[in-house]
Amino acid sequence: MAIQQDTNRQNRPYNNLLRRLSDADFALIKSSLEVARNEGDDLLYNPGDDVETVHFPCGPSLVSYLVPNEDGRDVETILVGREGAVGGIVSHGHLPAYTRITVKVGGPFVRLRIAKLESAKTKSSTLQDLFARYADCMLAQVFQSTACNAIHSIEQRTAKWILSAMERTGSELVPLTHEQLSTMLGVGRSYASRVIQTFKAEGVLATRRGAIVVCDREALARRACLCNEAVRGHFEEVLRGVYPADATQLAK
Repeated sequence: MAIQQDTNRQNRPYNNLLRRLSDADFALIKSSLEVARNEGDDLLYNPGDDVETVHFPCGPSLVSYLVPNEDGRDVETILVGREGAVGGIVSHGHLPAYTRITVKVGGPFVRLRIAKLESAKTKSSTLQDLFARYADCMLAQVFQSTACNAIHSIEQRTAKWILSAMERTGSELVPLTHEQLSTMLGVGRSYASRVIQTFKAEGVLATRRGAIVVCDREALARRACLCNEAVRGHFEEVLRGVYPADATQLAK
């Protein structure tokens, strides 16, 4: 389904990156945008797949980048929500996927063929610059994730990932199982479960079937490392207003 004409940014798809575009730049891609819906665990790309489409998560939708290991396990590197996009946002020509990209939290998406994006970027240096800046922010996330996995405790990383998901979905209820959390952290399920039980005993979290509920965001933030803050700070320097400031902020 195509996007209908509307120059009001609030009426654009609920994706901060798309709402950051000027009216002129948005007009270059508007007619090529397609509305879709993806469910949790939907696969967007496998390693080696041709990347032909950019996917923009909207609203509470959340996407995960997973790196497959030789033992068959996947380790999550970054999450992407309404602040961004997944796919070949800066490259030209043939582009194979390096990671597995899956939908973590289902919801609305907007899709754009890469050929259409490449054509639009040839007509606008500001459009090209915005996506280059977003790619820089994604790279910063990867760097920060690498450092976090090397030096921070499982408890700190657990709190960080839950906060990160909460900020991007805009909800205190995070659809996340213990198994999924252990995959995100690259640890055994028992380790992740023990941390969750500790947080529950302290009144920081509660659990429902297939979900984690944040009861005390400030307490959870105190237990997290500062990696989210570092990534948010870089976003604010490079693409101000795109990264959600907290779980209640809506795209402007």
